[in-house]
Amino acid sequence: MWNSGHTDAYRGIVAAVTTYPAGKGDLIHAYLARPEGAGPFPGVLLIHHMPGWDEFYQEFARRLANHGYTVLCPDLYCRFGHGTPDDVAASVRAGGGVADDDVVADGGAALGWLRSLPTSNGRVGIIGSCSGGRHAVLTASRVPGFDAVVDLWGGGVVVAAGQLTKQRPVAPIEYTKDLEAPLLGLFGNEDHSPTPSDVDRHEQALKAHGKTYEFHRYDGAGHGFFYYDRPAYRPQASMDGWSKIFAFLNEHLRA
Repeated sequence: MWNSGHTDAYRGIVAAVTTYPAGKGDLIHAYLARPEGAGPFPGVLLIHHMPGWDEFYQEFARRLANHGYTVLCPDLYCRFGHGTPDDVAASVRAGGGVADDDVVADGGAALGWLRSLPTSNGRVGIIGSCSGGRHAVLTASRVPGFDAVVDLWGGGVVVAAGQLTKQRPVAPIEYTKDLEAPLLGLFGNEDHSPTPSDVDRHEQALKAHGKTYEFHRYDGAGHGFFYYDRPAYRPQASMDGWSKIFAFLNEHLRA
């Protein structure tokens, strides 16, 4: 939980860029942040947003690691080449985006990698924001074995048939029946992707299939309200959201 640690408790983390065997056997880059010590620690697969594998996600990973999670954040754009996050993300968007099948394969491989660590407690969650929130829902729905899913304002979970593409051929909501893990969703009521009606439709599908979930919506917040470097930042909603994330992960990954 947020700010619940004892002031005399030791907290040390190790963080660095590494590689892991991802989908198709490809070795791709990932940012790994983990607590020091033998564990056992829960794992978290952290899925970056459409702006790319950027510094915000390194900080995101370290924050989770500081709370006792081993966090792997793969560079989903690794196969497109390297440069600044903005330049690489622009190249990926120009090519139509990363393919859903590749993301799912990379996520499934990361799940196995995290669970195989000698410091693992055997439980792994998946979390992402923006397109990463969509990818988190998609991956957890298609790859069995995740113990918790967190979707932070993931646009594109609900998609009209005319908006499907070669890279995104099926809307994640269509896989709702296959989702096994509990889901936490945080959304801004001023968001345009997903809109409040999109969130309503997703919630209806979860209810129809008897899934375990909790959705929280914030008035006065739009897309990306955690991002402190942007005008979209909403401090009060962000801190409340972080508290809900830690409570949810603690409940489902530390049993």
